[in-house]
Amino acid sequence: MLKVGLIGCGFMGAMHANCYKNMAGVEVVAFADIRREKAEALAKGTDAVLYGDGKELIENAKVDIIDICLPTFLHAEYAMLAMDKVSYVFVEKPVALTLEQGKQMLEKSRATGCQVQVGQVIRFWDEYVALRGIIESGVYGKVSHANFRRISPRPDWGWEDWLLDYKRSGGAGQDLHIHDVDYVLSVFGEPKSFYSVKNILGEVNSYVNTLMEYEDFVVSVEGTWDLPASYPFTATFRVAFEKAVVENAGGKLMCYTAEGAKEIEIEKAELVGGVEGGNISDLGGYYNELVYFCDKAAKGEKIEKATLCDGVSSLTFLLKELG
Repeated sequence: MLKVGLIGCGFMGAMHANCYKNMAGVEVVAFADIRREKAEALAKGTDAVLYGDGKELIENAKVDIIDICLPTFLHAEYAMLAMDKVSYVFVEKPVALTLEQGKQMLEKSRATGCQVQVGQVIRFWDEYVALRGIIESGVYGKVSHANFRRISPRPDWGWEDWLLDYKRSGGAGQDLHIHDVDYVLSVFGEPKSFYSVKNILGEVNSYVNTLMEYEDFVVSVEGTWDLPASYPFTATFRVAFEKAVVENAGGKLMCYTAEGAKEIEIEKAELVGGVEGGNISDLGGYYNELVYFCDKAAKGEKIEKATLCDGVSSLTFLLKELG
């Protein structure tokens, strides 16, 4: 049985806890949160030990892996402490608030040998996994242009509104837009050039739109959370190939060719549970990424997807966008 220590029991911590409940051979045996009622809610019906702070969990809990779902500005501090305790650490995205913190985390990982996975969950989301396969297969020819869009109402569900404080979260750029940036970089690599428009409305780092130029195609990536509460969270992509257009929108993954339109069917795991109160209630890719992480930990293997190095590279590019 793989024993998990979960630090941070808010929206994302609850999401992760529900994912672990759907996994065989994995059990969360320790929860930590300064809001004890949050930890108690996730531990209900289990024999898990509760801690008032993540540092207490790191020091005292008998666990195999540590999962950190704290606000961004706390990622580096707690992740580096965890690296001294266990061999596998999961830390939510973005990897850190600053590039310097990210570099410190890389140094600590190298020094301890700890394997670290970053919660760049879009790499594991079924529709995006399918798109990667289509691109790599070349079945519809080369990519000619693409668009990725992630737009959201203001995230007012965070502890003490930390998400809306860009000095603690990095704003929409670091917390939301980085999902698509990381995915694009993972599929296409670094662009030869890019141009960003940001902060054209609302608060600092609440909007960013970047055009990334590659050798023979372009990719636009837009992200914002400066929208009213009545506006639904929306994450879409449209990729034009030489022989088709693949689009994820309206809850369907579609392929359009000269012969007509067809839906691309995706087999998804049947999961129990979900979390209300944030912009996504579906476990989806969160489950997929944690299955991958736990499988690697159980086998003692190296993390090869959404690595700490990947997280720092995506943060580096994102901070260049924000200027």
